[in-house]
Amino acid sequence: MMMVEANALSKFYGEFAAVQNVTFSVPSGEVCAFLGPNGAGKSTTMKMLTGFLSPSSGQAKIGGFDTQTDRLSAAELLGYLPENGPLYSEMTPQSFLRYVGKTRMMSNQRLAERLDYVVEQCDLGDVWGKAIGKLSRGYRQRVGMAQALLHDPSVLILDEPTSGLDPNQVHGLRQLIIELGKTKTVLLSTHILQEVHAVCSRVVLVNEGRLVFDGSTETLGTESDAMEAKFRELTSA
Repeated sequence: MMMVEANALSKFYGEFAAVQNVTFSVPSGEVCAFLGPNGAGKSTTMKMLTGFLSPSSGQAKIGGFDTQTDRLSAAELLGYLPENGPLYSEMTPQSFLRYVGKTRMMSNQRLAERLDYVVEQCDLGDVWGKAIGKLSRGYRQRVGMAQALLHDPSVLILDEPTSGLDPNQVHGLRQLIIELGKTKTVLLSTHILQEVHAVCSRVVLVNEGRLVFDGSTETLGTESDAMEAKFRELTSA
């Protein structure tokens, strides 16, 4: 089953086209990299896929549910980590994640189980009771990842998930994404091509709002240097 579907997605701001006629889909159990240079339309496309932004034309679906006309059903299946995701700085990770769980109407027992899971997977034990506003960028990123995982979604859309993490934390998160990809659909935006080789089996590449490549990681390049050269070739003016 196709869990993420972009069908001729476009987004215009006046005459400026941020995204133009982008079409691709991601099946269940695949980890797919979503690449492109800065300003290529990656974050805009992700926001349309998650329902946070309405497309000017086209359709976005999560698990077969249109994110505009059946947003709540799509949201139940979706975990989303936006770039620089909003957090409540006065809350602690514990209070914030409990709040997120309650807004998703999780039962007390289920919420307790999932809190135990995300604390361990995102390594939040040392900051569990500290104000989010006083945490480092890396810890805030991990809190954002925890909220995306909290309700055990079938689909994860992650925009630069390793941003701000140290090398040990990056390694741990990559291993977590690999493990999650065995049972979930993951769409991962990153600028780190080494990360693509480490965790992704497929690459979707956009440039200037248009789709310019969709294929296996190996097709784009079997090594980071080859992938970088191909990336430059596909995105150069």
